[in-house]
Amino acid sequence: MKVNAQSVNFNADTNLLHYVQNRMNKLELFYNKVINSEVYMKVQKTSGKENKLVEIQVNVPKERLVVKKQCKSFEEAVDSACNSLERKLIKRKEKQRQMA
Repeated sequence: MKVNAQSVNFNADTNLLHYVQNRMNKLELFYNKVINSEVYMKVQKTSGKENKLVEIQVNVPKERLVVKKQCKSFEEAVDSACNSLERKLIKRKEKQRQMA
């Protein structure tokens, strides 16, 4: 799957980018018609520890799924967002099966 990862207010290291790519590739196990995805990683300027914001947009035929998560680390936020996307993709696949 083509993943476009962008980091805002910081420079992402290669380990983080590889982690994001590998985690996003696992989404294809749940729904194989994913066209591409965009991952936006931001550091919020707040006093709290949970200042890492991840927004993931996944394009599938006729729809765009969007999930935003804010956590202490980018890895944790990506995991949480991908878990939500997995549930959404499974629901979408089930709906298509019922229509067919």
